[in-house]
Amino acid sequence: MNFLFAWRYFKAKKSTNVINIISWISIVAIAVGSAALILVLSVFNGFEGLVKSMYGDFYSDLRVSATQGKYIQPTASQLKQLHQIKSVKNFSLTVEEKALVVNGDYQSIVYLKGVDSNYYEVVSIKKNIIDNGEYSLGTKDSPSVVLGGGIANAIGADPLSTDPLTVFFPNRNANDFSNLQNATYSFDIHEAGIFRIQEDFDNKYAFTNIGFVRYMADIPENSYTAIDIKINSEENVSGAQKQVASIFGQHYKVQTRFQQNQSLFSVMQMEKWIIYIILSIILVIAAFNMVGALTMLILEKRKDIAVLKALGAHNGFIQKIFLNEGFLLAGIGGIAGMLIAFLICYAQQKYHLIKLEGGSFVVDYYPVTMRIADFLMVTATIFIVAVLASWIPARKAAVKDFSLKGNE
Repeated sequence: MNFLFAWRYFKAKKSTNVINIISWISIVAIAVGSAALILVLSVFNGFEGLVKSMYGDFYSDLRVSATQGKYIQPTASQLKQLHQIKSVKNFSLTVEEKALVVNGDYQSIVYLKGVDSNYYEVVSIKKNIIDNGEYSLGTKDSPSVVLGGGIANAIGADPLSTDPLTVFFPNRNANDFSNLQNATYSFDIHEAGIFRIQEDFDNKYAFTNIGFVRYMADIPENSYTAIDIKINSEENVSGAQKQVASIFGQHYKVQTRFQQNQSLFSVMQMEKWIIYIILSIILVIAAFNMVGALTMLILEKRKDIAVLKALGAHNGFIQKIFLNEGFLLAGIGGIAGMLIAFLICYAQQKYHLIKLEGGSFVVDYYPVTMRIADFLMVTATIFIVAVLASWIPARKAAVKDFSLKGNE
C-alpha cells in the first residue's frame, strides 16, 4: 500500500514545478553515476583480463621454488607423487641463469631459461612465436634458442640467418676474472625463433634446452631453479596448491600465478577500488538532490499526511511511503544508468568503437568485460545511497505533526 502512495506521488503533477525538476535532476545524476561506475569497472575488468592473459602465457598455474637459496633438489618420489595428482595436467623442470648473448658487435645480457620437453605444454610460449621462427630448443650438444623480441631487436638477431649467436656463461671456478677467456665459457647457438608476449618478458628472457644450460653453468643433475605446473582447470588451482605443498614441505614455496605477480595484481585491484570510491561520490551528490526533492514533496503533501494520520495511519506507514519514494527515484536512475552502460559495453565489445591511441598495444581498442558482480555491487551502492538520502526526510514526515486545521 505505501508503495502505491509513493508511485502516485511520483507520477502526480506537483503544484510547484521545481519539485519535478529537482526529482529528475536526482534521477539523471544517479543514472550518470551508475553508468560511469559500470563502464569504468568493465574497462578495468577488460584490462585486468588482458594482463592476466599475457602473464598467463609466460607464468605457469603453479610454481615450486626454494624458500631459501636458488636451487631445489626434488626427489624421484616427490616427482612421482606430483605426477599422480589428478588435477595436475603436466609439469616441467627448469633452470635459469644469466648469460651474455653476442651477435657480431651487438650484445645483450639475458635470463636464459633452460626447459625440458614438457615446457611448451605447461606455458604458452609456443603460440607467441612470431614471423618465420619456430619453437625449437635443440639439444645439449646442438642447442637452439628462442629469444624475446626486445632482445632480438637489441642484438639484430634473425631466425632466417645462418650465422650463429654466441652465448657466454661465467666460469664459477675461475680465479682470474680479468682474463675474459678464463672467466667465461662460450658456445655458438642457433636462433630458432622470436616470441612476443609483453615488454617485460621480451626484453629479458630467452629459452633453450635444460641440458645445455645445466652443462654451461655447471649445475648438478638433480638441481633445478623451479618446477612449473599446469593445472587441468582454474577452479582446481587452490586445491592443487595445497596438495603440491604437502608433497614438497616447508623448504619449498608453491605459488599460484597471482602470487608470482602479487604486486602487479594488488596494484590493479587497488586502482579499481580507488576509482570506484571516487565515482561513488557522484551518487552521494545525487543523494543531496534526493533529500531536497523529498523534503519539498513532504511539504507539498503535508495535508495528505495529516489525513492519513487522522484515518489511523501510524508513523511507520508514513515513513515507508517516503522511503519508497526515495527508492523509486534511485531505482529509476540506477536501472536507466546500468542499461545505458550495458548497451555501451556491448557495442564496444562487438564493434570496438573507442580506439586506443598509438600502435604499441596488444589490442587497438579499449577492452571491456562486464561482470554480474559489478552490477550487483553498483545496485547495492545505489540502495545504500537511497536509504541514506531518504531516511531523514521520511522520518521527519512521520514524526512531525501536520494537523488538518493548520493546513486549511
